Amino acid sequence: MAALIRSPAVILAILTISACIACTASYGGLVGGRSKIPDVKANKEVQDLGRFSVEEHNRMLRQAQKEEEQVTFVEVVEAQQQVVSGIKYYMKISATQGGDGGDSRIFESVVVVKPWLRSKQLLNFAPSTQ
Repeated sequence: MAALIRSPAVILAILTISACIACTASYGGLVGGRSKIPDVKANKEVQDLGRFSVEEHNRMLRQAQKEEEQVTFVEVVEAQQQVVSGIKYYMKISATQGGDGGDSRIFESVVVVKPWLRSKQLLNFAPSTQ
């Protein structure tokens, strides 16, 4: 039994499992799972990503000649992040639509940020279904 515990394969397995448990505890959830971003209204990076989402959405609408559907950014009201090949942000954004300055609506946005490439990509922007 003692020889089995000293086996390099068993030691490697124990170290790997320990590292996974430590990573899970430090991220506050499952590795690769979504985690809530606290205090998004005061988080400049998240607010900038929300503004980026609206600008990209409006740019795509202009290209499709649907300018009447453009939205005006108000604020990000909720956000989550997920570590993927970069960081994927899931945001709920308050915005007004159609330039009427009327009531705010909630839109859902997904953006992937790859800081080492200095890239941001809007994957989805749509009215919230909730």
